[in-house]
Amino acid sequence: MRRALGPILLALIWCAGGIRGAAAQDLVIQHVRIIVGNGSVVDQGSIVIRAGRIASVAPGDASVPGVQTIDASGMSAVPGYIDAHRHIIPRGDLEKWLNTEAAASMQQFLDAGYTTLLSGAGPVPGILELKQMIDLGKIKGPRIIASGAIPLRGITPDQARAQVRSLASMGIHFIGEEGLSDKPAPDELELLRAMVDESKKINGEYVMVHAVTPEAMMDAVDAGAPLLVHTPHFGWVTDEQAHKVAAAGVLDLSTIGFGSPVWGVFANDNKPRFRDGAPWPSGVINDQGDGLSAGYKAVNARTLWDAGVVYGYGTDTNYEPKAGLSHELRSLNLMFSPQDMIKLMGPNTAAFIHMSNEVGTLEPGKDADIVLVAGNPLDGYWNLLQTRLVIKGGAIVSDQRKNPAPAEDH
Repeated sequence: MRRALGPILLALIWCAGGIRGAAAQDLVIQHVRIIVGNGSVVDQGSIVIRAGRIASVAPGDASVPGVQTIDASGMSAVPGYIDAHRHIIPRGDLEKWLNTEAAASMQQFLDAGYTTLLSGAGPVPGILELKQMIDLGKIKGPRIIASGAIPLRGITPDQARAQVRSLASMGIHFIGEEGLSDKPAPDELELLRAMVDESKKINGEYVMVHAVTPEAMMDAVDAGAPLLVHTPHFGWVTDEQAHKVAAAGVLDLSTIGFGSPVWGVFANDNKPRFRDGAPWPSGVINDQGDGLSAGYKAVNARTLWDAGVVYGYGTDTNYEPKAGLSHELRSLNLMFSPQDMIKLMGPNTAAFIHMSNEVGTLEPGKDADIVLVAGNPLDGYWNLLQTRLVIKGGAIVSDQRKNPAPAEDH
């Protein structure tokens, strides 16, 4: 294992997240359908990128002398994908993974269209080291936002508070809990309240809760937690509960594919599997039998959405990025329109990670995180899987166009 990262280096790593990479380019994207993400669509327009940010979005052509121009005829531009709950680093030899597998893994995320990932806990030193590798340009990858986790058993409230401060000192702004029960016990909730209270004393700290039952969800809301990383999948969420979540301003993530069967990821035998490769439905974690979690998840998702909850995108997966994207979108498609899905994946998820001013929509002044896909995603979610060009912070990080025409310099 590599030696622990010192506090000064960790602070530099965190600050590096705001530094634009040297590969940022001035670009013009022409002849493209622009799905802004705020509800507006430009059927045929242009996007001008300057110094890694979006300078303009407008109908028609734009001519900028001396700037590389991309002809995106037949394509649509959408905001870069954000997975706000992703298990990024697999279990095992961290040193080996960082040295030999991280680069290829991060490129898979870029190829799928992801430009930002919020880690679903995991080894904090490893996540921070991966973030440093990307920020310093040693490898290409999505923007990494690290998170840490605190147990809800075996410690005191004062120790929970101390752990919040410790994570914050390392530049960890998103803090999860480990092990909130389906029916939370009083001591768990005491620890959770201590975490939330301590986080509010530190600028920019956010506690995320894995609430997998309606009861746990409401306990987390009552404890003041601002973020939920799971739609409940063990029991029905009532309209009253959903409106209470919305009124509290608590944001939630989809992870709607949790209980739905997965095909083709772990084996090509046409047998349904859980997201970790176990048989479905018997392998679904704490399932109530017969795969009921798949139904709870989908219906509860729509209940929360219709109540006005800001509902974002997270997969809670650890397998291939494009396969995880496909599975989550296929599950979302059961309850959400293509327009809903664009909002869910873009501005809603940007709000969850507290980056609404930087990403989530294709508007002037925001980071040029742009995915060009074949076809029109508003015709169906499957077009979001047809990635052709991915731009992160103004830099082209994935080009999957077949025999692209030479870029023009005007």
